[in-house]
Amino acid sequence: MRINLLAALALTIAVGACGAARESRLNPLNWFGGSQAQETTVVRGTGVVRPADPRPLVDQVIDMRVEQTPGGAIIRATGLPPTQGFWDAELVPFEGEGVDEGVLVFDFRLIPPPYRARVGTQPSREIVVATTLTNNELDGIARIVVRGARTERVSRR
Repeated sequence: MRINLLAALALTIAVGACGAARESRLNPLNWFGGSQAQETTVVRGTGVVRPADPRPLVDQVIDMRVEQTPGGAIIRATGLPPTQGFWDAELVPFEGEGVDEGVLVFDFRLIPPPYRARVGTQPSREIVVATTLTNNELDGIARIVVRGARTERVSRR
């Protein structure tokens, strides 16, 4: 009887301690939660994006999420161009000078419309893009940045 009571008490204490792991940085489900907005300041410079990538940066990055998958993560960003009609959007890895160790920077690039476009409502202008990263690519990464022309979003581990 005494052993059963001690075992039940030990089990209750052990299960109660699991609640603290939910908020822990060691919990993989907490890695790269939501993102925070800030002005574009992380990296300035030309960088080596692609040899001839003429696409400009999106005006504003209004949302960015890092969603875990069994083999890595999906980075999903929502951009807001100034008018409707932008297309061919992509998150392009930035590989220029000035990037700190442990920081992964993506440029949100797209092509403007070839004609004069209407402004329209915000939901009609929003563009969502995504890219995937493997666990190997995420090793050593503490911060992911998606930048636009005026704003960027940052997600930290």
